[in-house]
Amino acid sequence: MGQHRKTLRRYEILGHLRFLTFSCYQRKPFFKNDQIKDLFVQRLRWASDHQPVLLIAWVIMPEHVHLMVRPDVHRITMTDYLQSLKRPFAASVLRRWRQIDANILDHVCDARGRSHFWQTGGGYDRNIYTAKEYEEKFNYIHRNPVQRGLVKRAQDWHWSSARYYLLGEIDGPWITPVEI
Repeated sequence: MGQHRKTLRRYEILGHLRFLTFSCYQRKPFFKNDQIKDLFVQRLRWASDHQPVLLIAWVIMPEHVHLMVRPDVHRITMTDYLQSLKRPFAASVLRRWRQIDANILDHVCDARGRSHFWQTGGGYDRNIYTAKEYEEKFNYIHRNPVQRGLVKRAQDWHWSSARYYLLGEIDGPWITPVEI
């Protein structure tokens, strides 16, 4: 019996918000390292400044990332956006690990010997249709570090848009609040 691989369907609908989740290779906690989280924030800031996608909410967890975005589907697909965000970041981290001959390199290779930062596949991509679903996903993003016991309050997690919404601080990429 052949190996079955689930295919992600993306629905590019003008005006829709998207809730995205993508994970580190084999769900390893690569983002436990603050420098790696900070590097991803820089890449997310670049993508927010250079891509026709509004960033609504985000959080970096130890082994995955959640984003809520609104793409201009006439100008970019979600696949193109995620590739522009994830590929250069992963290449940078893997290059650095090779430069310092990091022990982690032994744990990020697939059967063909290729190194990975991200889990293969498209991740999780859900169109947001209702105000209820928007509120649920928005709160989920910001509460995730609290639920995992990483911090006591959402605004205490520095790698999240919660600080913008709860404290008015912009220490990450530009956020565009929306109502649905």
